Amino acid sequence: MITEEVAKAKRASLRMAALSTETKNSALEAMASALNKGRDRIIAANMIDMEAADREVSEGRMTQALAKRLKVDGDKIDEMISGIRDVAKLQDPVGETISSLELDEGLELYQIRCPIGVIGTIFESRPDVVPQIMALCLKSGNSVVFKGGSEAAASNRELFETLSDAAASAGVPRDAFVLMESREDVSRILKLDGMIDLLIPRGSNDFVRYIKESTKIPVLGHAAGICHVYVHKSADVGKALNVTADSKMQYPAVCNAAETLLVDAEVAERFLSRINEVLVKGGVEVRADAEALPYMGNAKAASDSDWDAEYNDLILSVKVVHSLTEAIDFINLHGSHHTDSIIAEDREAIETFVKNVDSADIMVNASTRFADGYRFGKGAEVGISTNKVHSRGPVGMEGLTIYKYVLLGNGQVVKDYVGKNAKKYTHRKMGGELRF
Repeated sequence: MITEEVAKAKRASLRMAALSTETKNSALEAMASALNKGRDRIIAANMIDMEAADREVSEGRMTQALAKRLKVDGDKIDEMISGIRDVAKLQDPVGETISSLELDEGLELYQIRCPIGVIGTIFESRPDVVPQIMALCLKSGNSVVFKGGSEAAASNRELFETLSDAAASAGVPRDAFVLMESREDVSRILKLDGMIDLLIPRGSNDFVRYIKESTKIPVLGHAAGICHVYVHKSADVGKALNVTADSKMQYPAVCNAAETLLVDAEVAERFLSRINEVLVKGGVEVRADAEALPYMGNAKAASDSDWDAEYNDLILSVKVVHSLTEAIDFINLHGSHHTDSIIAEDREAIETFVKNVDSADIMVNASTRFADGYRFGKGAEVGISTNKVHSRGPVGMEGLTIYKYVLLGNGQVVKDYVGKNAKKYTHRKMGGELRF
């Protein structure tokens, strides 16, 4: 049954690729309106999941951080609606000319953006993944197969049905969207390498790693969000206090929250005691190395495993470093190549950090929490990628597209361009859009 539904989505992806911008934008507006009208049903469905989650937390089978990601209220629905409408405002990427080259007079080569095909997304907890990814896949002309966690089953089902019905009412193929709900469906998805073109997992480190190791389908995502804030000796202490606090405390349960604070030895004495006050007031548990401990009050001693930990909680490891080079080496060794921030006024130090830290997102005097598709102006995101192939960082619509080449000629043949009297290629850049 599931294989049949995914096969239909594969066929529907060809129609999705040919949808007009007007149809896609009309569908997105219908989806946003449907969420607004369906608030009571969505919140009621979410209450079913939240009540079950509360029991799981009380019995120790679910973390509080995971349960928090489940919650859908009026404000969250407002965010969903806003995100969909932001996607509608974005330029349609399908058909965009990436490059154009004249091979010879009357022989023109165009590289144009096109959808990938069928996107499979496997995610834990957060129901807001459904509108985010459906909106981005629709606008980029892709079909999408969803498999959410059982902890959000009622919320996911209500959101999926509300959104897919609304999109279909505007002329989008109904078969383009598939929702899988059973635990066994995960293993089925992983075997569908002939039907699903790209997998995007969203969840814990172990979960993402399992997906990557268990399928032949290309996987876009990150296995961990071990993010750093580095306070350089030239840092403005006020900026450093604000950025560190926001990076850790604004929303600690997400992948772009800071997990480790690195502080230059030259500013450790005047900075660490002050940031410790901020962290303690915010309920943050501090785990510090031997050099940082004297300034950190009741902090615990950090262990070696803390430098490789993604807490997703109000816990922060703190280490004193003695040079910019040490900080960069430490980040590249212990980080997950996700998001890292430097707080500094020294332009040379900033440039060195930006050039040498091997992460998808580099922040300069700014919070790691800015690493987000919506904040990056992408409308929303399907996830954050630490890959170095295809797409990196917060992945919006451009990460859901690939390209094709279109050659416009007038009867030219290759044999005229080989041999003793071969015609010469001009290979002249044109800079124009594809026009028929």
